[in-house]
Amino acid sequence: MSLSVAQISAKIEATLEGVGNGEIRSVAGIRDAGPGDITFLSNPRYGADVGRTSASAVIVGHDWKGSCRGALLRVDNPDRAILAVAAMLAPPEIDMDPGVHLTAVVAEDVQLGDDVRIGAHCVLEPGVRIGAGTRIGAGCYVGHATVVGCQGRIYPNVTVRERAIVGDRVIIHSGTVIGSDGYGYTVETEAGVPCVQKIPHTGSVRIGDDVEIGALVAIDRARFGETRIGNCVKIDNLVQIAHNVIIEDYCGLVAQVGIAGSSRIGSRTVIWGKAGVGGHLDVGEGCEIAAQSGVMKDVPDGATVMGQPARPIQKAFDMRASVQRIPRMRKRLTELEERVKQLEALLGDAAEAESSGE
Repeated sequence: MSLSVAQISAKIEATLEGVGNGEIRSVAGIRDAGPGDITFLSNPRYGADVGRTSASAVIVGHDWKGSCRGALLRVDNPDRAILAVAAMLAPPEIDMDPGVHLTAVVAEDVQLGDDVRIGAHCVLEPGVRIGAGTRIGAGCYVGHATVVGCQGRIYPNVTVRERAIVGDRVIIHSGTVIGSDGYGYTVETEAGVPCVQKIPHTGSVRIGDDVEIGALVAIDRARFGETRIGNCVKIDNLVQIAHNVIIEDYCGLVAQVGIAGSSRIGSRTVIWGKAGVGGHLDVGEGCEIAAQSGVMKDVPDGATVMGQPARPIQKAFDMRASVQRIPRMRKRLTELEERVKQLEALLGDAAEAESSGE
């Protein structure tokens, strides 16, 4: 699909500067865009790239000062505008063939809602219920007595194990496992030799509505009770959520986050990449955990923390600044030590002279 610059300008209610009859076929980053592309400026650090880009059109804010080779489209919010344009130019979504694929293995008592589509080589165990309009891609496994809500999308090669409950409009990307056993063991001594024994995990996982779970995510079933993911939670790729964790509504977990068992994450909290949260902790509502932080104690509502271990962000910045000053401080300390030695030598000479009566 393609649209003219003028058509796009009208649809996003932009102020057009420049030629409006250029054809736009796709959206691209400002440094990669070429003729036929539209791009945008949101972060001021890329301001100089506007004048260099070969894009046919650039979306900018009303207050941006500068020029470019193509047309300028001035809007109130460039981020929102580019999302709207991307939706206009996106290819139609690929849908699955209606019905259940001939190679799928579906137990006799499985309940399928209207317009459910099941891909090749899927396995749906006894007691499974799938809500209307849900799509389950090729090679997925849905375990015994699992319930999946309406209008969901489960991409190929996802495993949802027994007794899980998945809400409406949930998206689960490939390679994710819902309901794997948690990391729970006990060490017993038998005949003086330590013996590691597995703790059974008989609980389940409950996932709310409008959740999106990225690729290769692991969400462990509870030891007993539930591991719970609230409504509108967005989980990036390669995230580990341990047994009995509770994540409240509207949270965001970015790539490679790990949350240890029985911790609670309050609503509207964002945990950035590679951060870890220890077990049995309480992270409050509206918090922000900076990338690569290690949370070792409870975090109060509204706090922003960073570092290892995680501290209030201003304290963490102060400590980081102190560390950066260490080379200068060591140099200064060496100089002071040398001056002390010189002073001691002078005092020693003076004392010796006084004692000899000179």
